[in-house]
Amino acid sequence: MRVLSVSGEMDHHTGDTLREALGACTTDPPRVVADLHRVSFMGSSGINILISAHRALTEAGGWLRLAALSAPVLRTVQIVGLDTVIDCHPTLDQALHL
Repeated sequence: MRVLSVSGEMDHHTGDTLREALGACTTDPPRVVADLHRVSFMGSSGINILISAHRALTEAGGWLRLAALSAPVLRTVQIVGLDTVIDCHPTLDQALHL
């Protein structure tokens, strides 16, 4: 399992870095927990990257979990329904131990 700590803004400016980090999981099966407690903003690019990573990891027999979303990011995730597609957990510890 890989824990990815993300900070700052998840938008078109940071998309390539985020996409590369999410795709670099080499565990078998690929399992990633993205700790988002330091993310202050998530735009549509960030949402699309998470959806793509979720699909790729699921197809490879793994999963993606989101942890500790800040209030503004959680609101965005809930508005677009991403929380119904990707498992979201209030804390990193909960995401790691489920």
